[in-house]
Amino acid sequence: MATQNVLERQFPGKRLQLKRDILQAALSCFNEQGLESTTIEQIRHRCDASVGNIYHHFGNKEGLIAALFFCALDDQADLRQQYLDKAMTVADGVSALVYSYLDWVTAEPEWARYQFQARSAVATGPKSEQLVQRNRLRNRQLRERLLEATGSSVLLRVPPDLLVALIIGQSENYARAWLSGRVEGTPNYYREQLARAAWASLEAC
Repeated sequence: MATQNVLERQFPGKRLQLKRDILQAALSCFNEQGLESTTIEQIRHRCDASVGNIYHHFGNKEGLIAALFFCALDDQADLRQQYLDKAMTVADGVSALVYSYLDWVTAEPEWARYQFQARSAVATGPKSEQLVQRNRLRNRQLRERLLEATGSSVLLRVPPDLLVALIIGQSENYARAWLSGRVEGTPNYYREQLARAAWASLEAC
């Protein structure tokens, strides 16, 4: 099960099996029934855990929603770093960001679908400040990493708040279309074209 692979990467070891089971059940319920309609009892029934176990690990439904969302972000970040480690130039770095995002969405569509569904709930929920801080840290680290490469003069013209949107925005738009069934080609099939488009967006600033 592909969704379980993400959980095994982010929560490895036998000691965390119950936590993985609860998160797996929650992900399935949220994707099938939506965030609002899903209840803790439905999640408990699917994973055969106790309500006490769920509340012990995650506090409440909002905590589960956020935990899954941050799990997806962390898994994306791990893959992104693997790609960035191989980048030698800014253009390589931009391609690494696009490739890693599209490859992750293609490999983990259920997680990506959940991510789009849950983003607003997390951004307006009790973990909103944590999300803001994580995004700021990610954006700063990406900018610093890309500035380390040669040819960084392109980045100096790009407003920091726009950097990630310019690089990933078009890829994210296509990923949404694919996940909703509006287009058939997998996101990673078009990764070279989308990487070139991202670079052109930066050069146009």
